Amino acid sequence: MSWIDLAEQKLMPTYARLPVLLVRGEGVRVWDEEGREYLDFLAGIAVNSLGHCHPRLVAAVTEQAQQLWHCSNLFYTIPQVELAQRLTRLTPYQRVFFCNSGAEAVEGALKLARKHARKQSGREDKYEVVAARNSFHGRTYGALTATGQPRYHQGFEPLLPGFHYIAYNDPGELERAVGEKTAAILLEPIQGEGGVIPATPEFLRAARELATRYGACLIFDEVQSGVGRTGRFLAQEHYGVEADVVCLAKGLGGGFPIGAVLAREEVALSFSPGDHASTFGGNPLAATAGLTVLRILEEENLLSRVQEQGEYLQECLRQLPGVKQVRGLGLLVGVVIDLPARLVAKVCLEKGLLLNAVKEQVLRLAPPLVVAREDIDQAVALLRQAMAQVREGGEE
Repeated sequence: MSWIDLAEQKLMPTYARLPVLLVRGEGVRVWDEEGREYLDFLAGIAVNSLGHCHPRLVAAVTEQAQQLWHCSNLFYTIPQVELAQRLTRLTPYQRVFFCNSGAEAVEGALKLARKHARKQSGREDKYEVVAARNSFHGRTYGALTATGQPRYHQGFEPLLPGFHYIAYNDPGELERAVGEKTAAILLEPIQGEGGVIPATPEFLRAARELATRYGACLIFDEVQSGVGRTGRFLAQEHYGVEADVVCLAKGLGGGFPIGAVLAREEVALSFSPGDHASTFGGNPLAATAGLTVLRILEEENLLSRVQEQGEYLQECLRQLPGVKQVRGLGLLVGVVIDLPARLVAKVCLEKGLLLNAVKEQVLRLAPPLVVAREDIDQAVALLRQAMAQVREGGEE
């Protein structure tokens, strides 16, 4: 019995997995059990920010594993404090809460916003959250409720009360939805799972003004767009708009599970001991991974590289026959094509290129931030071949 057959018997059926068993990775490439090589332009869905098995990251986590793996958050550890200090230096925020994933970060941010809103206003009815349709914030109950796509809700109702949804990039509808009962406005600066759709500056500026006017927290979900993915440490920097709370995960650990909630001092201090917790949040191994990722981002000037490579990638993609639109920022790119995206992604896999379809005619590319120009050239060539094969009827 193969490993894939065994997985089909033993794992819960929560993923539509591809029939590939990956066993090794290095840089922007991975290999399956048969030794076949793949160019990874998905990077664990924007997770492997430094590529696979970056030598410095492997060495740092290995060294920490020989010293201290885990201890309760009832105690202090140096890696956690160092990571918090560096995050507050790189961003306009003063406080950090560590967890294990993006969904957990969103849950923490929602709890913080509701606690802060009630503490500041004294109103028990100030708990509503305004989120966008077509958004994706995670699969735990608060994050799932905030996700503005009904297909993710089906079968899990009733969801949490107090959530309202507005059209993304519609300042007018946003203004009509926000009021005295609003505790938080939760938005992605770039909708990732929704098709890689960047926010307009007018939309985010309106969100900032409305949150300030009504004493609500503006929360940016930067789980996918943060930690340099767009060429700035936070995607909000492209817009000149600062949220009160920011959610990070994915690329922060370079592949090691970690999430973080960043907040302004005034908002963060609405939490008291016992209000929120995470057993494994900010453990020494995860914090060391995050700290190493941030050091490499700075020391190797990766943010500038992401901007350059992102522009090159997007320009190459625009030249492909059948590409209707290329959108995104940095190395978070959505490609709108005139073909079935899932079918094109399937043929890309067969040709040795990993990417995925996020909508019927939208492909997502999120390669490691260390991707080289020759890697981009190879990926675009493979995508060109795959699109041509599908167009000619090579796949049904």
